[in-house]
Amino acid sequence: AKYGIVLDAGSSHTALFVYQWPADKENETGIVSQHSMCDVQGGGISSYADNPPAAGSSLKACLDQAKAAVPAERHAETPLHLGATAGMRLLNLTDPGATQRTPFDFRGARILSGEEEGLFGWVTANYLMENFVKYGWVGRWVRPKRATAGALDLGGASTQITFETPDPAAPAVPLRLYGQRFRVFTHSFLCFGRDQVLKRLLGHLLKASSFRLALSNPCWPRGFSRSFPMESVFGSPCTAPLRPPNYFPSALVNMSGSGNAGQCREQAARLLASQDFAGTALPNVTGRFIAFSAFFYTVDFLQSVTKRRVASPKDLEDATEEICNMTWAQLLHAEPRMERFLPDYCPMANFVSLLLTRGYGFDETTFLDIAFQKKAGETSIGWALGFMLNLTNMIPAEEAGSWRATAPGPWVGLLLLLVAILLVAAAASACLLRGRTTPGAL
Repeated sequence: AKYGIVLDAGSSHTALFVYQWPADKENETGIVSQHSMCDVQGGGISSYADNPPAAGSSLKACLDQAKAAVPAERHAETPLHLGATAGMRLLNLTDPGATQRTPFDFRGARILSGEEEGLFGWVTANYLMENFVKYGWVGRWVRPKRATAGALDLGGASTQITFETPDPAAPAVPLRLYGQRFRVFTHSFLCFGRDQVLKRLLGHLLKASSFRLALSNPCWPRGFSRSFPMESVFGSPCTAPLRPPNYFPSALVNMSGSGNAGQCREQAARLLASQDFAGTALPNVTGRFIAFSAFFYTVDFLQSVTKRRVASPKDLEDATEEICNMTWAQLLHAEPRMERFLPDYCPMANFVSLLLTRGYGFDETTFLDIAFQKKAGETSIGWALGFMLNLTNMIPAEEAGSWRATAPGPWVGLLLLLVAILLVAAAASACLLRGRTTPGAL
């Protein structure tokens, strides 16, 4: 077997995936499967801008696991690819030229565009569902005559919708994969990922209260309260427009939950009514869809706690209302192991419900075509597998030579180079961001 490694450097955390496939491929296509994965402890790599060495230390446990997973004789020929997503895109907003000014070769580490992230997720989902090609029972590769599935991704800092569209007027990316042609619509909404949505909701609440330091939050459960510095909300480019005129990053906010489902839904609806989202025209959704990442985790939590199946927009809205009306004590009793995330399920469930219906246009009929999944078989659904398939030339692109892999090399040493590349960019961007925000804090 051969192996490939992808570091998924997301906005909130990093995950390392080890993939394997047979050494003998037919028509440059192997049966790729996920061998193992490892969640890196700590935040995303963009959070290490002030302390780059700590990023390398955080990767050690997962690196050791990968070394053990890949046979020693395969180490030197196993390619490692690092892809950073919306977290680094946000940092890059403050200084677009930062990455170009580093002295490193960027072939092995990339900040993916939102459209690339969406397309790679779509490729992963359809590859795992065998919509492109499958190994037939007669021992030959066959192209199944089935429609592709759309991909719905909700990460920490952005959300992506990607699907094959029959609308000739819709903006679409022409792809040629496995000898088949596809017209794929994809769009990424930066600042509409889980973590940034939560920050923006808090930012709007603070602004509506004239930035009082003690206030209630209708999206948090009754009986729950938390104190946090202003910087934890307004330190992001996504919330910068909401900052108070006299911004004190260290000012402490005391917020308590009031558990009002209707008011929370109004707050979430305000985000989707913004020009950043409402100003984007989307083609009508068509066909099956796979909803993964935070879409899956949110709906899975709702079904687990409410003991009801979410199969329609009304089901999703009802389950959301039930969660939002639960007290902190009731939530803790229902899911004690999820304590860290419990306060955020009400706002996220409202946002997911509105995003799918008002944002993406799913109705009572088309909602039935959404499958909320974390994995297909034993392989995680996300952009990482599609990214690796491209970079290892195991899935052809529209133009020959346009999707090339980094030359295989000793991936243990390459790992340090890749992390250094993005951390240099993160540090430069963070310094510039601080330089721009500090005067307003005085």
